Parts: sequence; structure tokens; C-alpha cells
Amino acid sequence: MNGTAKFDAWIRPHMGALMRIARAFAEPADQHDLMQELMISAWRAMPAFRGDAKPSTFIYRVAHNRALTWKKRQTLTLFRARAAQIDMAALNEGGTDGESAQLEALYAALRQISPIDRSLMLLWLEATPYADMAALHGLTQTNIGARLTRARARLSALIHEVSDEY
Repeated sequence: MNGTAKFDAWIRPHMGALMRIARAFAEPADQHDLMQELMISAWRAMPAFRGDAKPSTFIYRVAHNRALTWKKRQTLTLFRARAAQIDMAALNEGGTDGESAQLEALYAALRQISPIDRSLMLLWLEATPYADMAALHGLTQTNIGARLTRARARLSALIHEVSDEY
């Protein structure tokens, strides 16, 4: 049996679970894309399956972890796109009153976090890779990730506080 046939026989009984994961983590328009990601992850993980657990447990863990990563990436992409959209509206036409207020709330909140976290957030909004951020600031990529996670949480809280003032 070739690799594709072996994978097909291994994954086929678990397709229902994979579809449920895709439906639970993605909007209807994105479910097919997530399903492809889940299948690729299972394909790549198949050689690591040692039989210590049931195939269903192994496949579910791989798929669930991939779905979580996918969802996080989708949320970050939407956040970046919205920030860029607000910035462009402000540059082009001054934006609507709501967009101007959102933009001012974002920058007011950014001014309240530490300079290094502010720099990291701006680099992150520009989709700068962690490796480049680490080289720029003399930090490890792990430290960049941790700092960004804390900075995003702090920024989110500050935006809510600041937007109440505008």
C-alpha cells in the first residue's frame, strides 16, 4: 500500500471529527480552508504516530492544536487588517468620526505602554517576523513572543479605557 492509500485508510474513519473541528473553529466561508490545514497537519504528523494512543486520539490532538493555531493567526490577521484600514482612512480622508476615534484610542493606548513594547507592537502590525524583531532589539524570539502577548493584552485593556474617554 502506497503512502497516500495508507493515509487515506488511516484518516477516513476520523473525517467526521475533523469536519466538526473545522465547523467549530471557522466561519462557513473558511471551513474548507481549515479542513485542508487539518488534513495537511495530519499527513505531516502521521509518521510520528507510534501507536501509544488510539489513532482517533492522536488525530484529534493534532487537528485541535492546528485549529487553535489557525484561529489565532486568523484573529491576528483581522486585527492587523482593521488597524491598517483605520490608518488608511485617516490618511486619505480623515476617516469617519468613529474611525478617527478608534485610531486615536489605539495611538493613545500605544503611548501608554513601554517604549520597547510600543516598538514591538508597531513592528508586529507591520507583519515583521519575530527573528527580525529579535535582531533589532537584541532579544530572543521567545522573549519577543512573550512580550507581544502581554503587550496585546495590555493594549486591549487600555484601548477600552481610552475609547471611553473619546
